[in-house]
Amino acid sequence: MEFKFQFKSFSFPLVRPLKTSQGLLRQRKGWLLRLEDSAGVCGWGEVSPLNSKDFFLCRELLSRFDLKTTRNRLEEGILIWPAPLAFGIGAALAELGGLVGPYSDLDWLQPPPSAILLSPGNDVLGELDLFLSGSKMRSEPLTFKWKVAVESLEKEIALLHKWADFLPQNARIRLDANGGWNRDEASLWVENLIQEDRLEWIEQPLPVNDLEGMTYLSTQVPIALDESLLEDHSLRQSWLGWQVRRPVIDGDPRKLLIDLSKGSPNRMISTSFETGIGRRWVNHLAALQYKGPTPTAPGLAPGWLPSGGLFSKDPEKVWLAA
Repeated sequence: MEFKFQFKSFSFPLVRPLKTSQGLLRQRKGWLLRLEDSAGVCGWGEVSPLNSKDFFLCRELLSRFDLKTTRNRLEEGILIWPAPLAFGIGAALAELGGLVGPYSDLDWLQPPPSAILLSPGNDVLGELDLFLSGSKMRSEPLTFKWKVAVESLEKEIALLHKWADFLPQNARIRLDANGGWNRDEASLWVENLIQEDRLEWIEQPLPVNDLEGMTYLSTQVPIALDESLLEDHSLRQSWLGWQVRRPVIDGDPRKLLIDLSKGSPNRMISTSFETGIGRRWVNHLAALQYKGPTPTAPGLAPGWLPSGGLFSKDPEKVWLAA
């Protein structure tokens, strides 16, 4: 089967910069993809790498695409292309193939309520107060995610005790170090958290290749892997603890779609700050995960994306806004 292939670039700033142990994220940029079959049916994809190496490689690969291409060529490429490009092509093929979306028996699902992504540093207490005061009429517990390994160890642990005292007992806590601790630092955090019943997990406490260290930590507190899963795909089958899966940089989304449809446990779907085209997948997969055996709040970072057509649920509007 032959497809008409089009792509166009997009760029947008986050509402406010996100500081992590790996640097400062201010802006997202990438490409939207449009595949059209001979009947005029369209499938949509998004390619938005987070690191510069993948960005330049994806740009080079996209520049080589012809205006006409075939399913076989695309399926062969997905096996070797960078994960963000594999996502974009796989997403478009999945929609054209009726696996999800308006051409399938299951249209796009809407996600459950998200965890709240807090700013690092001292602002965390002010943000907590804002969210808690606005949620007094809500019955469901709130889940808060805090980016750590950004300030000094002593300062962040002191903040931990302040905001832990501030939280209601039914709240849930996630800490995300983005691989920014060494083993000694991680052990100190575990000492301060081991009696904390509200802790859902610590996300990626150690560098991606220190699986031994994270396996040991997981015997004391729940540990979720994120960046390690992108570095070593075999961990997606072998790691039995929580997995943070970011579809837009995870690779061909059809694999994760099947995984979640089968009810695989201990998955949490998270945003990479995508356009409305990529967000359809994030929302849909988050809804599937929530229906599974280990439901938990997805990480959709409410309030961190700007508004406008680029974030519409209608892919045509996203395409026009780019």
